[in-house]
Amino acid sequence: MAHYLRKLFSGLFFVLLLNVSAQSIENEDRSVLKEFQDANLPESRFEVFFNSINRYNQNSAYDWLDTVKVYLSNAQKTNDTVAVRLYSVMQTQLYNDLGEYDKSTALAKELFESKDSLNYDLRKIVLNVLDDNYANLQLYDKQIEIRKKKRELGFTDDIAFYDIYSNLGLHTKARNQYIMEVKPTIADNENFKLAKYHNKVGNYLRLDNSAPTAISEFKKANGYLVVFVNDISVQKTEEQLFESDFLKAEIEGNIGKCHVLLHEYEEAIPLLESSIEVLKTSPNNNHKSEVIENTLNLADANLRLEKFSAAKKNLDLDFDSISMLQSIKRNSLLAAYYDRIENFKNAATYYKRNERIKDSLAQKQSSIIKQQLVTIVANEDMENSRLLIEEQKRINEQARDEMKAKDERINLVFISLIFTLLGFAGLVYAYLKSIKNQRLIAEQKHIIENALVEKDSLLKEIHHRVKNNLQMVSSLLSLQTKNTRSKSAIEALEEGKSRVKAMALIHQKLYQNDDLSVIEMQGYIESLINSVQSVYKKGGHNISITIDAEGTELDIDRAIPFGLILNELVSNSFKYAFPENDENGKIYIHLRKNGEQGYFEYTDNGVGLPEDTEERTHSSMGIRLMNRLVNQLQSKLNIDKADEGVRFWFNFN
Repeated sequence: MAHYLRKLFSGLFFVLLLNVSAQSIENEDRSVLKEFQDANLPESRFEVFFNSINRYNQNSAYDWLDTVKVYLSNAQKTNDTVAVRLYSVMQTQLYNDLGEYDKSTALAKELFESKDSLNYDLRKIVLNVLDDNYANLQLYDKQIEIRKKKRELGFTDDIAFYDIYSNLGLHTKARNQYIMEVKPTIADNENFKLAKYHNKVGNYLRLDNSAPTAISEFKKANGYLVVFVNDISVQKTEEQLFESDFLKAEIEGNIGKCHVLLHEYEEAIPLLESSIEVLKTSPNNNHKSEVIENTLNLADANLRLEKFSAAKKNLDLDFDSISMLQSIKRNSLLAAYYDRIENFKNAATYYKRNERIKDSLAQKQSSIIKQQLVTIVANEDMENSRLLIEEQKRINEQARDEMKAKDERINLVFISLIFTLLGFAGLVYAYLKSIKNQRLIAEQKHIIENALVEKDSLLKEIHHRVKNNLQMVSSLLSLQTKNTRSKSAIEALEEGKSRVKAMALIHQKLYQNDDLSVIEMQGYIESLINSVQSVYKKGGHNISITIDAEGTELDIDRAIPFGLILNELVSNSFKYAFPENDENGKIYIHLRKNGEQGYFEYTDNGVGLPEDTEERTHSSMGIRLMNRLVNQLQSKLNIDKADEGVRFWFNFN
């Protein structure tokens, strides 16, 4: 009997599950616009419009606008003032979603001026639309006025100013205010809010050009989001699950943009592509600007990797409502693209476009407005600070009163128990002192750990900036090469550029390592050879290169001279060792450490050194440089000539 009941219950549960799944699929496929049209009353349509998670699931904003205009016209003909107000508010939101911010602003201002006829909810919607319009139009002074009105009317949502600070370029100030205002309001178990919080903090760091630190914040955000999604003990709303998909895409896109800042283009591309794919399906065009920003960064990464067709495809997309800064970035990328494919006429066109934008009167006026807004927002901060101080003062007074009453009650209890507790006083004192010492030790340990983490971050940032400065030197040498006609001068500049790249690569490997004290030489040698090959594009690609340095690590004092020595040897092989054909060319690089001793060997099977090598030693820049670098390693460079090729070797401490 029990077995029969179990089978019956399982069957009923399966049927119920199928029914729920079918309803869920039907609800997802159902057009929100159709549901809107099926509603009988304007109030019901208003609820469908603003309460749907994705009103554009099957119909575009233009379809919605045409439909709302018909209902609005009918309401005006019948003098239904309530319906006219509701449809006008919907129309205001639709113009905002379409990016027609001027139209949306004009309509919203007209509605708000008749605010006596608007209820609390309608006024809130109209003010939120105006707030978003002014942000997109970069009219931050107007945006601040709207937020002041929100505060006067008792609205508590979106009245902070950190996003305006960020729009003005004050990213550090925005981050500090955001942390101060938002962090105390989030509980330790609110994983979804913590994910949004760390994503926001990371984004402010990214905008402030602190990419390595920003990535750690984005990883924290992703960790909290994974915990939230997988936590079956917490009931999640449909809206939270919907938002979590887009938050994950935002985090991936932000990490991708950080990789672009760090010139790690291969890592950036898949993250940016997956982020764009999700964000472009965002309801109500909420992530339109983010999609444009990710697409421009994707184009930048493809361009750097010389994937020209992919980069051009990204840049040819029809961007809607692109900002001035995004337009400047797009023009710069298009100019760089045409520069790389040697279409200098088109490149010049896009460079000129950027110059016109930058030199326009609007840009100058924008700078003046921003300075005024900084003062306005600073005054607003003073008001916020005054209110916070008054509130804190009231809380402190209340706490003192409570503590006073509590002390009186404790004194009465203490008097009745004092004789009983005297015997335990010594033990309690010793115990409390032990607890205090343990806390001090824990606090000091926490401070030391935080200091070490901060030190590592600062060291990585320093190595990153040194690498960038060396790359700038390399770029300057490249520019000088283009302006030089002397073949010998060009060769000297190219050699100098190659040496600078070898040093820059050291610093790049350091800030990419978890251990900042040493460099793993196998990967470094491979990267160095790739860099040298890129300089000598017409040769060196058919040479078989064997690298035997697996597991060998050197500190920076030895890695830099070693890298310069190897740069000279590989460059010389590519230039001179195989003058006729490099099909059978071979290069062997061996590096080993045994305790405190090291051994380096470099051989190739090329034409070998000329007979007057010893006489040219004092005049050859490359050999003199190698001898001095080997001396820095407290060793001596040995050269063995053979019938085929040459062998260089030395021991070092």
